[in-house]
Amino acid sequence: GALRLAPVQCSTWLHPVTSGLSTIDYFLSSALMEPPQGEEHYTETLIRLPNLGIRYEYPQFPDTDRGRETFQLSSEDVIYLCCQSLDKYLPQYDDLFPAIAQQVPAAKFVFLAKGRASTVDLFRQRLERAFRHRGLDSSAHCQILPRLNWQDYVALNRLSDLFLDTLLWSGGNTTLEVIACDLPVVTCPGPWMRGRHTYAILQVLGITETIAQDQNEYVAIAVRLGVDLSYRLEIRERIRQNKFRVFEDRSGLEGLEQFYQQVVYSSGFSLHQNIL
Repeated sequence: GALRLAPVQCSTWLHPVTSGLSTIDYFLSSALMEPPQGEEHYTETLIRLPNLGIRYEYPQFPDTDRGRETFQLSSEDVIYLCCQSLDKYLPQYDDLFPAIAQQVPAAKFVFLAKGRASTVDLFRQRLERAFRHRGLDSSAHCQILPRLNWQDYVALNRLSDLFLDTLLWSGGNTTLEVIACDLPVVTCPGPWMRGRHTYAILQVLGITETIAQDQNEYVAIAVRLGVDLSYRLEIRERIRQNKFRVFEDRSGLEGLEQFYQQVVYSSGFSLHQNIL
C-alpha cells in the first residue's frame, strides 16, 4: 500500500480504518455506515457508496439435521449467539452478558473459540469475573464451543434465538449470515464506521427497534427479545420478509461503477491505455 503502483489507489471498508498512507487516494465506504463526520476519520478522500456499498450474494447454506443436543444445548435455553472473533469482545463490555442473564434466567451465551488457547482462557476468566460480580455462575450461562465446520456453524445459527452484536467493531459478514437465518440482531452503533456495519444492515432491513443508543438500552432490547417469544417471532418474520433488501442489492455496485468512471475521466487518462 505504501507504493504508488497505479494512478489511482483505493482502500475499502473490508479494512475498516484509514490506511494513513499518502499513496491511497480514496476510501470506498458505505453511505449508511459512515457517521456524519466520517470524513474526519480518513487521510483518504471518503467515498460514500449507496446503502451498504456492496452487492452481497444470498448465502447458500447446506442442509443439516443437527439439533441443540449436538452443541450440549437444551430446548429450554434462550440462545444468544455471540459468534464473533473473541478479540472483538472488549473487557469494558463484559458486564452486558450477566446484566442480561439476571433478567433472563434461561439465557445461554454461545461463543466460538477462535484464536489461541491462551486467548480463550483469558476470555473465560473475564466472563467468570463479570458474572461473579453480579452473583451469577458463568458456567450456567456461557458456552464456548470449539471452531466449527461450515455445516455445524450454519446449524448453530439456525438453532439460536438471537444474535448479540459486538460494540465498537460490529459484525459485517457475520451479521449478514445470521440475517440470512432470520435471527433478530441487537446492536449499538459506535462513533466510527467499523462499529456501524450492523447498524447499516438493520437500516436497510427497516428493523430499527433492535438498534440501541447506549449499553442500558442494549441490555433492555436483548432482555425483551429473550423473554417475549411473540415479539421475537415477530422480528424474525419481518427479517424473513425484508431480507431481500440486503442481498443482491445492485445500488452499491452501480455507485462503484459511477465512481470509477468519474475518477478515470477526471484524472485525464484513458482507462484502455493504462490497461495496455
